[in-house]
Parts: sequence; C-alpha cells; structure tokens
Amino acid sequence: MGRAWLLALAVLACGGAARGAAAGSARPGLLEFSLGKFKYFKLNRPFPEEAVLHHISSNVTFLIFQIHSLYQNTTVSFSKALLPSNSGTGTDKGLVSILRPEQRMCTWYLEASDAEPVQTVAVSLAYSERDPLPGGCNLEFDLDIDPNIYLEYNFFETMIKFAPANLGYARGADPPPCDVGTGRDSRWRLQYDVYQYFLPENDLTETVLLAHLQRMAEVPQVKAGAVKVATLTADDKTSMSFSSLRGQGVIYNVVVWDPLLNTSAAYVPAHTFACSFEALEGSCSSLGRVSTKVFFTFFALLGLFICFFGHRFWKTELFFIGFIFMGVFFYILITRLTPIKYDVRLVLTALAGSVGGILLVAAWWRFGVLVLCMLWVGLALGLLTAAVALFTPLGNLKVFRDDSVFWVTFSCIAVIIPFIFMGCLRLLNILTCGIIGSYSLVLAVDSFVYTSLSYITLNVLKRALSTDFNRAFTNVPFQTSDFIILAAWGMLAVSGITLQIRRERGRPAFPPHPYKLWKRERERRVTNILDPSYHVPPLRERLHGQLTQVKGLFQKKQPAGERTPLLL
Repeated sequence: MGRAWLLALAVLACGGAARGAAAGSARPGLLEFSLGKFKYFKLNRPFPEEAVLHHISSNVTFLIFQIHSLYQNTTVSFSKALLPSNSGTGTDKGLVSILRPEQRMCTWYLEASDAEPVQTVAVSLAYSERDPLPGGCNLEFDLDIDPNIYLEYNFFETMIKFAPANLGYARGADPPPCDVGTGRDSRWRLQYDVYQYFLPENDLTETVLLAHLQRMAEVPQVKAGAVKVATLTADDKTSMSFSSLRGQGVIYNVVVWDPLLNTSAAYVPAHTFACSFEALEGSCSSLGRVSTKVFFTFFALLGLFICFFGHRFWKTELFFIGFIFMGVFFYILITRLTPIKYDVRLVLTALAGSVGGILLVAAWWRFGVLVLCMLWVGLALGLLTAAVALFTPLGNLKVFRDDSVFWVTFSCIAVIIPFIFMGCLRLLNILTCGIIGSYSLVLAVDSFVYTSLSYITLNVLKRALSTDFNRAFTNVPFQTSDFIILAAWGMLAVSGITLQIRRERGRPAFPPHPYKLWKRERERRVTNILDPSYHVPPLRERLHGQLTQVKGLFQKKQPAGERTPLLL
C-alpha cells in the first residue's frame, strides 16, 4: 500500500513538472532553439527575447549563435546587462559559447535596436574539440572570442575584417596559447578561405536575404554554393577588399581550416548592398540619381544613332568620340582635385565633353588629317577592349595589383587596336561605331536597374579615381538579366556593323576634306559670273541690310499727306 502511494505521488509530481515546463516554454519572451535549425521571428525593442538551447550533446565543445536581419540592428548578449565584452550589435552578429563540463543548456538574450519590429533569422551551430575556434585569438575587437566579420563600404570598395582563429580544445581544458610559437602545433598552421556569395540581382527583400543567409552559415553549404576568392595564411592580414557593387546584395564568409586535423569552422556571415536603406537620397530603392538618368539617357540616344549611322554622319561620330575622351578626362580631374557635388560634376562633365567634341570636329574641318582623327576613334575602341580584357578573371591576378603594371598593360592593349586596323580605316570606324555606340545602352540601363556589365568601364574609372582600389577584388555576378543585356548589346553591335558595311559598299571610304571643299567653292563663286551666288553682296553689306530691316521695325511710321503750305 505504501509503495502504491509513493508511485502515485511520483506520477503527480512528474505531471506537475511537465506542465510547468510546458508553461515555461510557452511564456512570451522565450525562444527555444534546436542545433542547426534556423528560426524566424520578430524582435521588438521593449521586449527582449531569451533564446534557450537544451539537450546539448557531450561531444560539443563550443557553440556559435548568430542572428541576422536586413538592415535594422539587433543585439545578442550573454546576459541582460549589455556590456561591450559580452554582446554584439549589428545586422549580422554572433557569439561563441565555450561549454563547461557537464553543461547541457545555453542561454542568450536578443533585443532590437530600433523601435519598429525587426524580422530576423537565428541559428545555433555546434562544433567539436577538433574544430578550429573562429575568432579565438582576437586582439582587436571587444569580445574575448569574436567570430564576427566586420564589414565597411564606400563608393569604391567593401572591406571585411575578422579576428584570427585558434585551435580547438576539449571542455574544461585551457585554450592553446595564441602567440607563443609559430610551429605546426600552434594556430599558425590554420588557413582562411574567403567566400563570396551573390544574391539575385535587383532583389532587396528581406525574405530572399534571410533565405540565402542560411546557405552561408555552415561549412558544407558555404563550400558548395559560394565562390572562394582567396586563401589567407596566418602570416597574412585577416582582412580583404572587394569592389563595391551598389544595389547588389553580397554575402561574405570565412572558413578556417586546420590542415593537420582536416577540420574546419565557419565565421558568422556578413552581408551588404553597398547602399543605405534609410537614406533620403540615393537609397537602395532608388539607386540612380535623376541627373545620372538624364545624362546617360541622352548619351544612349546619341550612341544608338552612332551605332547605325555613325560612318555616314562622320562629323557627328567625331563629336561623340571627342565627347567621350574630354568628358572622362575632365570628370577624373575635377573628382580628384575638387570636392564638388556629384550633380555639379556631371553638368560640368557634359559641358567639357561637348567642348571636346566640337574641338575634334573643328580639327577635322580645318586640317582634314584622316589618320589623326582615326587614331582617336581607334583608341576609343582600344580602351573599351582593354577594359573588357581586364574585366575578366585576368584582372584579378596579383600582378595587376601594381598600378604601374596595370596601366602599362591597359595602355598597350588600347594602342594595339588602332595599329592592327590601320590598313583598313573604314572597317575600324564602323566597328567602333557599332561596339561603342551600342555599349552606351548598357550604361543607360545601369542608371535605372543594376547590371554587372556597367563595371566593364566603372572598374577602370574607380581605379583612376582611387589610389586604394588596386587592392580590391573585382568580382561581379553574372545572372539572367546580365545575359539578356549582353545579348542585346551583341545584337545591336552586329546589326549596326552589318547595316553600315552593306550601306557603305561602293561609296567613298571617308568624306573629302571640308576646308578644301569650302575654299574651292568660294573660289568658284568669285570667278564664275554666271553663278547666281556671284552677285550676292559681301557679308558686311548683307549684315548692314539686315540691321536696317530690324531698325525699321521699331521706327514710328510717318503719316501720309502734305502738312506745309505750298510756296507759290
């Protein structure tokens, strides 16, 4: 009887404990996690959340808890009291929890930094004692062990930094020293693989970002889905620079690898769009300024005209080429030497480009040196060819980090093109019209929606404007929209070149010297008295007659009739 009574009491106690646990797990402000499973939820600033992970296996040595959001900052902490040494704030933040012996539960505290609710995704990842510890030898940032990637960007480049890792160790053991030795038994044997992952183009939604961040959190998925851009050793700086892709979502992560044990661990991934979602002007949702759209729209209209009719309208093409050379040179000059605002710079660039186009047309009209004019035309095609060549993976070779090597190679490619076609100038001119004229459409499209093809020329312009851009890795995504725009560019170029070659067949290669024609016509009119133009008054008399007619419009008309008496 006593045993039955004790058994009934035990059942009641277990039932009460279960109900208490269920009530505790269901209470507001508590989030329960499972290892390796992502959890979506919203954070509110007045209500900090408590994240709890139960039933941690004994073979797990440390955990990395990470939380991500689109652009609003969130805070993750070991305690409710926020201190720089036990918390992190940002859009992509994580903490490393070193587990004690016999520890089976871990707790973190989450809070939104903004007043509005923040849609987030979080996950807790487990690692064993053989896995390297990301950020275990941190000496630069606030956390003792910092697995985060710190990201900064400007118009030219995006920089990432991270703390060096340490070797893994068992629960309850002391961590290996970071800087005692540099042998094979120290953290200096570790290697760091830097990965880059591009989000779908022209998609700024948080749903897409948070879904793709899941592919960059764990080591197998990072290696399968992202592009490895570099491998750093312990002797290298734990930082890297990339070309900023404004409006294009990019996720970066670092996988630290232990070659001796063949184990690896991933840092907390970081993302950027290289723009601000909260800016009043030039935000991520409205990348192109009005001035940029107007400028490149008119430039594209002129370029398309040149693509199909440039060789026939030779002077218009020369104006287009002169506009490009003078405009680019003047933009680089005033950008590097003056702090003028962008819109003013664009207006001054348009004016300077127009002056350059007029000067090139005037030089052809007066001197008529075909080879000199075609040298500028060929250089324009050569510069675009050099930009395309260095836009390929060839441009990311270490040798081109040296500015002198880069610019010498760039100049050689640009100069070779006009010399190759010097024996067939008409073909060179038609090729330039078709290729460069159609490329202007690509630049116009980029002012409205993102396209990677604009970086063919933009990377070269950034290299000329920034002295630090030589260290940037210039990789860009190539997705469906880029293939469509590339196909449109190719079709326009081929159509324009084919049309002009067929239309100019049997015609003179180039128009005659304009100044000689004008001089010959003037002499003919002077000597030929049968020509009606021979009897045309000189320019001075014609101007005087025109002025007399203009004055007559403002003179008061005299009344008709005699007003004085007749003298007999």
